[in-house]
Formats: sequence, C-alpha cells, structure tokens
Amino acid sequence: MERLQKIIANSGYTSRRKAEELIANGHVAVNGKTITQMGYLASGSDIITIDGKEINREVNKVYYVLNKPRGIISSSHDEKGRKTVVDLINTDERIYPIGRLDYDTTGIILLTNDGDFANLLMHPNNHITKTYLAKIEGVLDKNAIDKLKHGIIIDDRKVDIVDFKVKKKDILKNNSMVELSIIEGRNHIVKRLFKKLGYPVIKLVRTAYGFLTVADLKSGDYRQLTIKEVKRFYGQKK
Repeated sequence: MERLQKIIANSGYTSRRKAEELIANGHVAVNGKTITQMGYLASGSDIITIDGKEINREVNKVYYVLNKPRGIISSSHDEKGRKTVVDLINTDERIYPIGRLDYDTTGIILLTNDGDFANLLMHPNNHITKTYLAKIEGVLDKNAIDKLKHGIIIDDRKVDIVDFKVKKKDILKNNSMVELSIIEGRNHIVKRLFKKLGYPVIKLVRTAYGFLTVADLKSGDYRQLTIKEVKRFYGQKK
C-alpha cells in the first residue's frame, strides 16, 4: 500500500506536489470512487484514474538536464499554446520539469517521470542548492551585501542564502552581476529577493542545480543524466 499522490508521481503523470493538487480538486478516482483525502493508501491492484483516464503504473524512468532558453514555459503543457520545456525533449515518456524557471529566466532545469526523484530534489530538507547569476539594476552597496549575508525575509520567511559573490560592479552602466546559491524554490524568489533590496533583476540565469551545470550544453540542448549522477543526488537525501 502506498500513498495515492506517490503512486501518481511514480507513474510519471506529474510531480507529487501537483498530484496532491489533483487529488484535492477531485480529479482522481480509485476503482471509480473520487478521492480527495490526502494520504489515501492504494494497492498495486487498484485502478487509478485522473479525469477518467487510467494512469500507467509500469514506467521506464528517465532523467534529463536541459539548458532552458529564454521565452520557454517551465511546464508540461501551456493553456495558451506556448512552447514548454517538455516540447524541447524528444521522448515517448510522459515527463515533467522539476520545479520552475520563469519565462524569461534561462539555464539549468531537470525533467523526469520519477516522482521520488523530483521530490528528493525539491524538498528543502535535502539542502540541494540552486545557483543563479543575476544581472541587477544598480551598484550593490555595503548595506545590501550585509543583508544578503544574514538572509532576507520574504513573506515572513527567511531566505537562507548559502553563498553569494559580487562578480562585477559597473558604475558607468549602473548595474551589478551577483552569483548566489539558495536551497528553496519559491516562485520568483531570486527576483523578489533583489527587488526587496531595491535592485530589480535585468537578467537571470540558473547556472547550477546541486553539482550539475549546463556548461557543456548550448541553449535549448539537453542530455540524459547518467546512472552515476542520479545516484549522486540520492546520496544527498537526508
């Protein structure tokens, strides 16, 4: 017996977080009965459907790293018909992105159909860092640097900054380049962080996800993760 949201995630249908939303909103049924109870346990013989369609529980698990271009949606599909990160990957498996990057943010993003792997990477307790390079408007001053050292409060919650470096200050052009690493993945968190400091983000690139980078991939290119890389991520599980 396993939790329903975990079974859905492991089927490759969507992430565990999204599976919980589907359950809460009444889209999921077990043996014909709609389930909205979080933590509901199902067995291997139960028939699980989402909006009337049975999920496939025999999945070939796959893992991809993509160098996301600007102007691509970080989703499995888009209601407005815009191109998504899934559209860039040639696979017959039903994959989805692990977390999100904004429409205008570029850089590393991982995609999979393995719900446990997605949950591993997104759970803050596992302390898997995400590193960004931000071009910001204005020259970062000492007060802002001190605040970055001690953490910034966003929505009554502290954003712990694992590390940061001021890579460049351009007084003539009135901008700065700052590299920072964080653990969490709240929506627009890097942009919101700098906005609170008074430095709007002009350009944002995610340069690393844990130990992984896309230094060997051109914009829009992707590759499968090796077994060794997948196991290395699992080795970081707390």
